[in-house]
Amino acid sequence: MDRTPSKPRAALWMAGWLAQMLIVAVAGRETTRELNVFQIMEVRSIIGFLMLYPLIHMHGGFAAMKTSRPLQHIGRNLVHYAAQLGWFFALTLIPLGQVVSIEFTMPIWTAILAASFLGERMTVWKISAIVLGVVGVIIIVRPATGEINPGQLIALGAAVGFGISIAMMKSLTRTENAVAIIFWMLVIQGAAGFFPALYVWIWPTTHAWGWMVVIAFCGTFSHYCMARAMLHADATVVLPMDFLRVPLTATAGWLIYSEQLDVFTVLGAMLILAGNLLNLRAPGPAPARAGT
Repeated sequence: MDRTPSKPRAALWMAGWLAQMLIVAVAGRETTRELNVFQIMEVRSIIGFLMLYPLIHMHGGFAAMKTSRPLQHIGRNLVHYAAQLGWFFALTLIPLGQVVSIEFTMPIWTAILAASFLGERMTVWKISAIVLGVVGVIIIVRPATGEINPGQLIALGAAVGFGISIAMMKSLTRTENAVAIIFWMLVIQGAAGFFPALYVWIWPTTHAWGWMVVIAFCGTFSHYCMARAMLHADATVVLPMDFLRVPLTATAGWLIYSEQLDVFTVLGAMLILAGNLLNLRAPGPAPARAGT
């Protein structure tokens, strides 16, 4: 498998992640109008597995999916499953742009974990990014006002979970291929959610089935894009490439749902994005030239 360091290749794979995650945000909002989140997640895992099978076959079949790190797969996917549940719940409680703005603290938590456990460098720029991101979240959530929406706290918890999940995925890409990582994600999360989904199950309408197929496709192959991107760059370089998702999702919320963003969300999102952009700075000691 080609693991050549390449920011352009990582950026191309992240473009696939970006497009699919925008679609999932809209599809998730539409599907949760009718179905319980546990049911949506379970159907996503089942349909996603069927969609992934051609790639499994191309990569040597189920025998090639064998792993020597089952505990890491289980831990990563249980954390990711909980974070994904929280993310879908948050979509029903607060505007799309606010969900994604808070979710965008994910690179902050990933940077901390990648530096602590994966040996990636924690530079002054990454520390600055963390500080800006934390301040941005405080501005969005505004705890001093006493009017914190539970959806904001759920979205923040989901962001932390996603950060842990991505750091663990980066570790897994050192020994596992992208298809195997997604295979175990679908198997483990499908098993984890089977009984909760069965308990809340109602038969979906044709409209809901259509959106769940969209979620299954984008939810599965977005992670394939992310795993491929991780092969070509550090986690703390890959994730900030996702920064366009904040304004694009906010625009989608405005156009589709007439959602308005208040000035605090915009300011907080700008600080979070500024912090993420600092992560794109090269780690070398030479100062950046003016205009670059």
